[in-house]
Amino acid sequence: MPDDTTRWTVSVSKDTDIAVRSFLAQRGMKKGDLSKFIEEAVKWRVLDQTVAEARGKFADLPSDELEALIGEAVAAARKTKPAR
Repeated sequence: MPDDTTRWTVSVSKDTDIAVRSFLAQRGMKKGDLSKFIEEAVKWRVLDQTVAEARGKFADLPSDELEALIGEAVAAARKTKPAR
């Protein structure tokens, strides 16, 4: 893992521990891969919650207006995208 990591102490049920470690072992992953697995799972969960929150905020907006807003945002982002 990179040097810019933070150590967490977390508690999970014994069943969850066994399930996750079995899952990783079945895929040939080692003990150190648990941290990578957790980090990826947390990132996906944060993304899922963020998307759900955004959907909730725009739930009352007609779909054509939402599509127009998305189109404008994409166009603006493409304009300001730095050259590689």
